[in-house]
Amino acid sequence: MLVDNGVNGDSRVQKTARSAAAAGWDVVLLGRSPSGLPESWSLGDAQVRLLPVPANLAKHRHQYRRRWLRAPLAYPPGGLAAHRTQWVRAWRADLAVRSAQRGSSPRLRAEETAAGLLERWVAFRVAQQGRSPRTLHGPWDRACTAFWQRLLGDRAWRRLAPGLWDWELAFGPTVDALKPDLIHANDFRMLGVAARAKTRAAARGRPVKVVWDAHEFLPGVRPVRHNARWLPAHVAHEREYAPYADAVMTVSESLADLLRTTHGLAEQPDVVLNAPAADHGEPVGAESTPDLRARCGVRPETPLLVYSGAAAEQRGLATMVEALPQLDGVHVAFVVNKPDSPYLQGLRARAAELGVVDRVHVLPYVAHWQVVPFLASADVGVIPIHHWPNHEIALITKFFEYSHARLPLVVSDVRTMAETVRSTGQGEVFRAEDVADYVRAVRAVLADRQRHRAAYDRPGLLESWTWEAQAKVLDDVYTRLLPGAARPSGGAGPTEPAGPTVGAGPFAQVG
Repeated sequence: MLVDNGVNGDSRVQKTARSAAAAGWDVVLLGRSPSGLPESWSLGDAQVRLLPVPANLAKHRHQYRRRWLRAPLAYPPGGLAAHRTQWVRAWRADLAVRSAQRGSSPRLRAEETAAGLLERWVAFRVAQQGRSPRTLHGPWDRACTAFWQRLLGDRAWRRLAPGLWDWELAFGPTVDALKPDLIHANDFRMLGVAARAKTRAAARGRPVKVVWDAHEFLPGVRPVRHNARWLPAHVAHEREYAPYADAVMTVSESLADLLRTTHGLAEQPDVVLNAPAADHGEPVGAESTPDLRARCGVRPETPLLVYSGAAAEQRGLATMVEALPQLDGVHVAFVVNKPDSPYLQGLRARAAELGVVDRVHVLPYVAHWQVVPFLASADVGVIPIHHWPNHEIALITKFFEYSHARLPLVVSDVRTMAETVRSTGQGEVFRAEDVADYVRAVRAVLADRQRHRAAYDRPGLLESWTWEAQAKVLDDVYTRLLPGAARPSGGAGPTEPAGPTVGAGPFAQVG
């Protein structure tokens, strides 16, 4: 099983690995080491290995060159600027000590003057080095992208995004050494790694099956800022290697339809929802689940809205902050991956301008098995995401987590989630980025919380939104590709074993 992250924080891949291993498959998960050093641990019966992935090809060649026209006096790329800065600081420190020991003298004053001038000169050259770095979204870059697309077709990613090779060089040798029967590739970067490993194995006479787990619709993601090459390059990479997948799974029926149409797939992809486990109890020996309200310092009667997930502009968190002056006494909790990110700092600053910063609470993630009970003490779960193609087509992880916490929902009018909430009656829908309509929806839910919570009493609703149900689909896919394969772990079927480890990884070695 392959994944392009450090495992921790990726609950879908964690659950996939644990469940496959518990069902008897021999699972090895390969992820990217955040420390740059090899790491390993166990995730249930699965092995996790994090590999260093040097990003040497991710930087384009112009980033290694001096910009003679725009900044001719800047230091060249490398460590010279830092070296010169430290050298001048060391000289000034030495002069301060000598002056303290011997008192001032004409020679020392002359040296201090020279050191001051040199310090300003070095600072100027360092500032020149940071001036307006060239980006990849200008007319030349668009023309370059079009040229390579016309010349190489889907192979153009090799010129436009050579950093994709960094993943191959880091993961490929380890995958080959494992000699897998099946490779489970999570998302678009790992699809290429899996396909190339399959090709090499076939050349040696050893068949390998590839499962591509598409977490999102790549053509619909928000483009990388200031890089016109990124999206077309990665879309081309995905198109080149999609035919190598023996089975495709994804997160929603809508995305399954898009993938089949876009890549001309012979079969409809299997749907494995990002649902939480039905059993939210604490694993034996694990730390107890923290209390959300206690961490926020709010009393049980205080209205508390919660957002749980990645924090970014397109996630709509600003709408929640802008609405607080109109929601007297209401508090907001952001449970996010990077609590100290510049984006969250900006939200705090805006809350301070509005006079509501004391009602905004920013908290870090908890372990994936703690999420549902942690969220349950809130009054409302909020999903205020903006309109982007990928946001329209899926029931995202937090939707199911809020549901299992039996929280009334307030969601923006992105298509799939809005349709579901309207049909179940579990919350209210508002127009994305419309603060006034968001305030209306929050007030409506807070005024009748019990009615919205009662929607979860519908027979079979929450049961169909559990990871246990999804693990059966996962096991069926593996079994279909490897009929009669021996299961070294001796498992009899898909389960979700309890355990405190938070992680996700990338490759399932079966048989």
